[in-house]
Amino acid sequence: MYGTRATDYSVLRALTALADGAKAHKDKAAAAEQQYSTGDAMKTPKSKEHVTAPPVCTLSYIHPEPDSPWLTYLAQVDRVLPHLGHLARWGETLKRPKRALIVDVPIEMDDGSVRHFEGYRVQHNLSRGPGKGGVRYHPNVTLEEVMALSAWMTIKNAAVGLPYGGAKGGIRVTPSELSRKELERLTRRYTSEIGIIIGPQQDIPAPDVNTNGQIMAWMMDTYSMNVGATATGVVTGKPIQLGGSLGRVKATGRGVFVTGSEAIRRLGLDVKGLRIAVQGFGNVGGTAAELFAHAGAKVVAVQDHTGTIIHEQGLDVAALLRHVSSHGGVAGFSGGQKADDEAFWDVRCDVLIPAALEGQVTAERARKTTAKLILEGANGPTLPGADDVCASRGILVVPDVICNAGGVTVSYFEWVQDFSSFFWDEDDINARLDKILGNALARIWDTADQLKISLRTAAFVVACERVLQAREERGLYP
Repeated sequence: MYGTRATDYSVLRALTALADGAKAHKDKAAAAEQQYSTGDAMKTPKSKEHVTAPPVCTLSYIHPEPDSPWLTYLAQVDRVLPHLGHLARWGETLKRPKRALIVDVPIEMDDGSVRHFEGYRVQHNLSRGPGKGGVRYHPNVTLEEVMALSAWMTIKNAAVGLPYGGAKGGIRVTPSELSRKELERLTRRYTSEIGIIIGPQQDIPAPDVNTNGQIMAWMMDTYSMNVGATATGVVTGKPIQLGGSLGRVKATGRGVFVTGSEAIRRLGLDVKGLRIAVQGFGNVGGTAAELFAHAGAKVVAVQDHTGTIIHEQGLDVAALLRHVSSHGGVAGFSGGQKADDEAFWDVRCDVLIPAALEGQVTAERARKTTAKLILEGANGPTLPGADDVCASRGILVVPDVICNAGGVTVSYFEWVQDFSSFFWDEDDINARLDKILGNALARIWDTADQLKISLRTAAFVVACERVLQAREERGLYP
């Protein structure tokens, strides 16, 4: 999948044909290239994407598996380095987290026993401002995963133009197995353990997988008690009464809709009648599905941790949201047909929204999908090999670092409002969000057109230039 030198797809095909020594193969490759560069409205522009050797992790403290989150991130960075000019000398900065904290989180359970949980907080890069990124509670959380997520936050914040660096946190736990009191004790102890590196001007956590406003309230209270003063700005995604922002809960899903709608418009299409498949039906996927359905699209397939449901004529999204709210997942919804989980990727659709976990869109699934547009609601859902397949098939991918940046953008609004003690109404927040994301996507789209690269690599070009320029101008101390 990866060559030994950076080149474009047409050269790769030509070299392959010459190696085979068959003129017929050359003609076939040329025809395929012509189709790729001049296809219908859903085709991406002819790409001059740099393809590199498989990435190598040089860090001694992790041993990533192939297609793991950290190696996925490194592959994305390798593709952008040839476009950074003199800033490429600082490229190694992007491949190492600034700080990684591993903490033991012991708590007393309701039955009197003591259990220990692994906790993490990683600050990938702080050149542009304090760290910013969520905290996830999941049994499969690892240091490597949190590192990758923190790195994507660096890219995301820079791509959107927010004055933040990238950070992320997590605890290896199945939160559904804990009582509310156990969950509170876990959160408060974790906050105390990472309290040495977080703060309103140092690192600002936020909700992520299996965390919510209540978790953030406990974190804010714990930090405030430890420093001796109420510090509402230490976290975002808080309840409104504690300095939270209107519009925050649905902000990430709204961002998927806003960037997706703009991409559809730029492709000369209409949202009405488009068939959409959504993986993950929480705040992100559910909100995006709701907004697209309201705009006239048909949500034909939904998958979450409980199962997969399909309806060729379009699911009743409002009814499905009510079902998920009362039953905890899409399983058992009477308004659609139950299907095997892998069948989700075979559903006839125009738009695919992966809004669950990372690494879901594999090369095999990219070959199977009928979608012509992928909107990444999750962080890192598409593997590098799948990116190559999408490029060869003319599937446009709106990358996570811009597509799901609505959440961190409104988190920024919340942080600013906390510092000023002046709060905006939801219409103002949504208008500001739409403008920021629209401007960011326009910059990235123009970069992709100019350099003949994918939107993902273009987003990395814009973001990495900003991060590394800040690194260069700040210099090294001492």
